[in-house]
Amino acid sequence: MSDAIRMTTPLSDADVEKLKIGDRVILSGVLYTARDAAHARLVDLIEKGEELPFDPQGQVIYFVGPTPPPPGRVIGSAGPTTSYRMDTYSPILISKGLKGMIGKGKRSKEVVDSMKEHKAVYFGATGGTGALISGCIKEAEVIAYEDLGPEAIRRLVVEDFPLIVVNDAHGGDLYEKGRARYAK
Repeated sequence: MSDAIRMTTPLSDADVEKLKIGDRVILSGVLYTARDAAHARLVDLIEKGEELPFDPQGQVIYFVGPTPPPPGRVIGSAGPTTSYRMDTYSPILISKGLKGMIGKGKRSKEVVDSMKEHKAVYFGATGGTGALISGCIKEAEVIAYEDLGPEAIRRLVVEDFPLIVVNDAHGGDLYEKGRARYAK
């Protein structure tokens, strides 16, 4: 992906604002994993005014429940999960500084509006390629909610993780744009 934009986490407002739907991004740095059960716990902590297991400021959450690592690997298959299950929780985390989310599938109007308001982006990762994607993950450590098994929050270090911008900080929606091309 020679025309891809290379970025390293954490992301700033300026990083996010330059992205447009359809941009291909190669992301390196730290990501955090969380699915719906972990998101519910994070939002509960926020509502109680308690400290989160990681500071969301500038961070990116990958919606994934990886499989156990095979011998010699840091993680097993790590493909994206459907993102709408996090839609109830994402605006709250975005308001706390979260700059990016990675998953698959369409996001709600509330999430898109929150991304516009707080300058965040939603990246799509290719579903069905979990084993290949896991090769981009160089380190994986459970940092919270070990009782959730694959859905525990992990701190990942990734290198050259291939993504596409699905929703940008300007309200753009790749699903809507793509559908419109064929609606005529």
